[in-house]
Amino acid sequence: MKKLITSFSVAIVLLTSCSPATEKKVNATDSIAAKTDTVAKLVPEKKMISKIEVPGDFSALVPIDVLDIKKQNVYEKYGIEFSGNCYSCDLASLSVSKDKIVWTNICDEKDFFEMNDFSISGEGNKIILKTSERTYILTQIDKAPIYELAVEGKKLELNNKRIAKYFTTKKALSLFKEHECGEFEG
Repeated sequence: MKKLITSFSVAIVLLTSCSPATEKKVNATDSIAAKTDTVAKLVPEKKMISKIEVPGDFSALVPIDVLDIKKQNVYEKYGIEFSGNCYSCDLASLSVSKDKIVWTNICDEKDFFEMNDFSISGEGNKIILKTSERTYILTQIDKAPIYELAVEGKKLELNNKRIAKYFTTKKALSLFKEHECGEFEG
């Protein structure tokens, strides 16, 4: 029995000598640095926002709307909004150049609102236009090209110029399904 107790005591001493409690103490600052390095490696890198040139097609963006959500063909799914073009005539087209953003009533080119002080940057498929009061984010949601507009910041209220959610380029507009105005003069 004495031999069994001695063997058991030796085994316990060996096990306790291998336990983590007897490892050397780690400096607290080294531990924090190691943790932050690990966290930094686990967080996926965000795409960098960079200053870009204004795409040439942005000089004439026209408002469109979802006409038939069930359609798979993007040119049939989106098209010219009927009420804003034919009835109320209150939609605004968008023009962006390197030195100004212009919102223009689609029925009256003389009715416009212009902004000159802004910056432009890009992030992936997004173009970000930043003014002192608002941020306009144009996200290309289809190669057609279709852009979805999100406005952040102070509400933009323009007289007789309603801002659409979707836009396309003027040269691509003819590819979309036409919606006749009928007896309206749009």
